[in-house]
Amino acid sequence: MDKLVGKSDDEITLSPELYFMENKLKQIKNILEKQKKAALDAEQRKNDLVVYLAHDIKTPLTSVIGYLSLLDEAPDMPPKQKAKYVGITLEKAYRLEQLINEFFEITRFNLQTIFLNKGKINLLFMLQQMADEFYPMLTPQGKQVSVNVPNELTLWGDADKLARVFNNILKNAIAYSYENGVIDIAAEEQDKNIVITFMNQGNPIPQEKLETIFKKFFRLDTSRSTNTGGAGLGLAIAKEIVNAHGGNIFVQSNTEKTVFTVVLPQK
Repeated sequence: MDKLVGKSDDEITLSPELYFMENKLKQIKNILEKQKKAALDAEQRKNDLVVYLAHDIKTPLTSVIGYLSLLDEAPDMPPKQKAKYVGITLEKAYRLEQLINEFFEITRFNLQTIFLNKGKINLLFMLQQMADEFYPMLTPQGKQVSVNVPNELTLWGDADKLARVFNNILKNAIAYSYENGVIDIAAEEQDKNIVITFMNQGNPIPQEKLETIFKKFFRLDTSRSTNTGGAGLGLAIAKEIVNAHGGNIFVQSNTEKTVFTVVLPQK
């Protein structure tokens, strides 16, 4: 009987007559090593999620507790000051709710396949309605949204999930555009695809960050605290939804403009 020839504890080597079996065993070994690495990576991502969750939630939660304590300890506080503290507490509570919702979203997308409920979408109506909903966020800094989409252009996809994609991109464009600027949204048909672009003028995204902007927990402006910046999940969620539709999402940025582009199959 042919014997195993061992060069080391990690290497599988058989006699020349059994090379085919040696190759098969090496293939199995490589598959098992890849599976082990994937499991370790998944565990690390889960640990990262917990760390970010604890860090980002701590700030608004501390504020909520602090202001509620002040209100509890001073029942005779002047009405004007009390109204101010109540307003701040409510704002922090809303922020806390937003962070928790974002983490639930990304966890849900990690743990299960994204199921799509596809239908016919009037793209102009969807984007125009979204722009109108952002009006309160736009007006304080004199910003505007311009939607240039052909009325007859339709898209086949999951309306609720794609609305989330466009919402995240538009929110990002508004947050990082110059005051009194215009965010231009356009769409057209190209080679059986629908190409939607969101263009704004603002500080350019550094070239080295363009590849990481869609990764989980990436926050473009690291100086922004969790009071103003997102948890870094919005664009990661957008990418997962677009990929589930068989599409692509990418960004280009220079000193003149930043453009987010979403490419989706028409059907």
